[in-house]
Amino acid sequence: MAQLRLIASGLPADEEDALDAYSQVVVAVAERVTPSVANLRVARRVRGGRVLAGGGSGVVITPDGFLVTSAHVVAGTAGAGRASFSDGRDVEFGVVGADALSDLAVLRLSDGGFTAAELGDAEELRVGQLVVAIGNPNGFSGSVTAGVVSALGRSLPTRSGAAVRVVDNVIQTDAALNPGNSGGALADGRGRVVGINTAVAGVGLGLAVPINAATRQIVGALMKEGRFRRAYLGIVGQQRPLPPRIARQLGRAGCVEVGEVIDSAPAALAGVRPGDLIVAVDGRPVETMAELQRLLVGERIGASVTFTVARHERVLDIAVVPHELAA
Repeated sequence: MAQLRLIASGLPADEEDALDAYSQVVVAVAERVTPSVANLRVARRVRGGRVLAGGGSGVVITPDGFLVTSAHVVAGTAGAGRASFSDGRDVEFGVVGADALSDLAVLRLSDGGFTAAELGDAEELRVGQLVVAIGNPNGFSGSVTAGVVSALGRSLPTRSGAAVRVVDNVIQTDAALNPGNSGGALADGRGRVVGINTAVAGVGLGLAVPINAATRQIVGALMKEGRFRRAYLGIVGQQRPLPPRIARQLGRAGCVEVGEVIDSAPAALAGVRPGDLIVAVDGRPVETMAELQRLLVGERIGASVTFTVARHERVLDIAVVPHELAA
């Protein structure tokens, strides 16, 4: 009787062990997260009355059937579709709310008893860290790819009508992403979902909206109210260094320079001018547009907000009452 013999790989034992460890982590993450990832099927009506089929992925976040996905996956649909899972379940879902400016949406399944994914914190990620993407690229459900965090702090431009915003702290990964992965899970080595895959930026380059304090707030608002409210100032700004004297006076280096003020917008009505340097909002230092955006939450709509600005080498406070940003 013939005997089978194992052929040595030629790799040192420690490299073989490392490969085994890597595989074990990916397998464990896939087994833990895949039951929580849905294959979404939607239909969009386009010009000429035609109906086109589309799809994407979603991640279950509560056992009673709330899912998170990318807003663009369900944009232009009738607000409903079907979701299928690795255990064979196929159920209808409805769109609870979507926020195009963060590219996040919340769906609700027509059934319960689902496996909810554990949400992590993208702020704990490090460049080079192992991540696993799970979704349905090109309709192939339950596909798993692995890679590393290629970069952190990327920006993703988004648009809703005339409103334009930049999603900050976006995760860049080399885990293979393809059409259909949008809305799927990006998980860390412990199986915690740290991002929602949103875009394919090129060969070997994918982007994911991070799961962090800011996006948890958005998801919570979508679950409760079906929308996320943002305050509107009506300015266009950019980051720049403070003049040396003002920098010494305030003990910081950067600010947001107002490049344009929209006529009749809250900032214009309050007296904010092009060229003003915004250094603080209600006493909280501001050095970038991303920091300013994070402060413009729903609670500030209709409330007086104190903007500390530097103007012609003087520092002054301006009271602004933001409006709600129209969807």
